Amino acid sequence: MLDETTLEQRLVTLEAAVSDLQQKLEEKPASKNWLEKLIGSISDEDVFREALEYGRAFRQADKPNDESGEQS
Repeated sequence: MLDETTLEQRLVTLEAAVSDLQQKLEEKPASKNWLEKLIGSISDEDVFREALEYGRAFRQADKPNDESGEQS
């Protein structure tokens, strides 16, 4: 078990880290537009296109094979 001094030091370090994160969060301007949050988050366009194709294939695989529109 940790002694009291070590626990106190770890708590001080943790509190400083939380305070730093809170300050960084407050400094960052909040964007109401979801698109502005997304722009620049995708660094590899080829991988993004591949992920889109996987999603498209997954959705197509989930569709019924009967395309006539009739239901049983």
